[in-house]
Amino acid sequence: MIDENQNDNPDGFSSPACFMHEVDPAYMGLDGSGETVKKWRKGERRRLIDQRARLNAEERDQKSLRIRQNLDQLLPEVNGRTISLYWPFLGEPDLRGWLTAASARGATCLLPVVSEKNKPLTFRSWRIGEELTRGVLNIPVPLHGDERQPDIVIAPVVGFDAHCYRLGFGGGYFDRTLAVLHPKPIVIGVGFDFQQIETIRPQGHDIPMDAIVTDTDIRFRQGCDNLFAWKFEG
Repeated sequence: MIDENQNDNPDGFSSPACFMHEVDPAYMGLDGSGETVKKWRKGERRRLIDQRARLNAEERDQKSLRIRQNLDQLLPEVNGRTISLYWPFLGEPDLRGWLTAASARGATCLLPVVSEKNKPLTFRSWRIGEELTRGVLNIPVPLHGDERQPDIVIAPVVGFDAHCYRLGFGGGYFDRTLAVLHPKPIVIGVGFDFQQIETIRPQGHDIPMDAIVTDTDIRFRQGCDNLFAWKFEG
């Protein structure tokens, strides 16, 4: 069960919300207040999660496979990389097969862990077959993994927009974490094509993804395609 009362405006974030602060809130159909944005996001979050839940198992598997194939195209060389993925929850794309393949190709794969409420995530190493325990929302997390810092973070989206801003579950954990990780990791959002919306109404704490990978394509934040070409060419 998602806590829909989680804070959509946590303190202490470092990334500006691109050009959205220049847009007239009345033009966007908002009064500009944080509470209005929070209420709007709550409705969009529920709508998008419900839409995702309507996929049948075969559709979800096919779309997840295409996302894995697009990740291979984006990240052709993962040997020596430390990559944070996630355990699929509420119909998210299932990348556990990609995690297994990346581990076999020399990557160190991690799963995120909520160690403390309203604090940045930590990351523990994990391979298929290693022991798991139940974390927040009963999502499995590594029981004995080593704590590591990722140089690539792959995060599921509830929604996303053309500027690669990510709408998450509303707890702010990924944004809070990305704001304090140094050096800054490459950040990739993953989701289904139909989860794109016009805008997530980014706020001051929202940190955009460097790329969004869907079942239909790869979308780069402006200027980030060169970043991937430099870092990940085989």
